[in-house]
Amino acid sequence: MAAADILEKIPELDRSLTSIEAVIDPDKLRAEIEDLEKQAAAPDLWNDQENAQRVTSRLSRVQAQLERVSTLRTRLDDLGLMVEMAQEEDDPDALAECDRELRKLTGDIETLEVRTLLSGEYDERDALITIRAEAGGVDAADFAQMLLRMYLRWSERHGYPSEVYDTSYAEEAGLKSATFTIREQYAYGMLSVEQGTHRLVRISPFDNQGRRQTSFAGVEVLPVTEEADHIDIPEGDIRVDVFRSSGPGGQSVNTTDSAVRITHLPTGLVVSCQNEKSQLQNKAAALRVLQSRLLEKARQDREAEMNALKGEGGNSWGSQMRSYVLHPYQMVKDLRTDYEVGNPDAVFDGEIDGFLDAGIRWRRQQAVDA
Repeated sequence: MAAADILEKIPELDRSLTSIEAVIDPDKLRAEIEDLEKQAAAPDLWNDQENAQRVTSRLSRVQAQLERVSTLRTRLDDLGLMVEMAQEEDDPDALAECDRELRKLTGDIETLEVRTLLSGEYDERDALITIRAEAGGVDAADFAQMLLRMYLRWSERHGYPSEVYDTSYAEEAGLKSATFTIREQYAYGMLSVEQGTHRLVRISPFDNQGRRQTSFAGVEVLPVTEEADHIDIPEGDIRVDVFRSSGPGGQSVNTTDSAVRITHLPTGLVVSCQNEKSQLQNKAAALRVLQSRLLEKARQDREAEMNALKGEGGNSWGSQMRSYVLHPYQMVKDLRTDYEVGNPDAVFDGEIDGFLDAGIRWRRQQAVDA
């Protein structure tokens, strides 16, 4: 891209970033950070562990939010200077670097713009995701495994840490279910629009007659609990079973009874974890998953109560929401937003940001229209 073209696009990015700053309000964030730092420095802070957790967690998140927008502003200001220097020195390599930075800045500013739309109670949290094979037999199990890889690749592309808690393998191929976390501020807010039923249409690789097969997988997205969430689980309310891990193993994973299944007796919720080496680690991970599910159940109960008071039914955006078609044509389409791409391979390789952005904007518009 020519220097003049880059310079022409910089004011557009400046307007976008300025509108983001108007929403985020960096001065307000700095004032909040100053107040939280005073609270965090108090010698008696940890006398109240619940409040200490709230203060330190909030401080970390606000600092990260301010740093993100401040860094973008600095990069945008620097880009103009870089272009001018490249012009003066007639340096094509430097100009190519400016072009790369422009493209990256454009994507980063668009991502932050979408994040400003995330204002839900738990949107800032890490995400806990469970994928389950549904109708479609072995094709559905294979599809569930494809979706697991898709989300982990998305996480990897962005440099977000992820951890798989549990994988239940199907007999012939693929997965019955998998549960994992993605640890990044706003991971829940971004990925919550993925919740629902995903549909795959293709020529089945497991059908000897080469027939077209439609299969389904369900995606559940929950916020990860924090210490201040008041999700108390009395020992008498749970049953803990241990069993031997299944599927690909190594390092004694499959040779000891280290896997843990926890049943929450009052609600009937069942969670399991088998990917850690020790029974204690698996129990701790399973309890974190159970806490997230109980937190979500409490949120759903509150929402159902409010809907009943308003005389409205619950929203249905979390039902069937995306189709992945590999035959007779190639397309991935979101059924709520109509956003679509013609390259399923790229989507399955983790290129889902367009779907996430469209879903977040769609959900915000639904809330405005309600």
